[in-house]
Amino acid sequence: MTQSLTDEEMEEVAARIHTLKVEHRDLDIAIATLQEQAFIDPMQMRRMKKRKLFIKDVIGKLESMMIPDMPA
Repeated sequence: MTQSLTDEEMEEVAARIHTLKVEHRDLDIAIATLQEQAFIDPMQMRRMKKRKLFIKDVIGKLESMMIPDMPA
């Protein structure tokens, strides 16, 4: 069983989640813009999509940390 987060740690995690969600949304916009261009750099597109997926995974892990432990 993991230890519960303090209020301060919860605030830090929430702030980090917010920052990552902003970056995720910005990547969404950048990817959409890149796809509209006549020439698409496949390497750049791949990197952006991988980064977006990584951010999504980190957000999921951080959000699960914010769920309080339930006694068995």
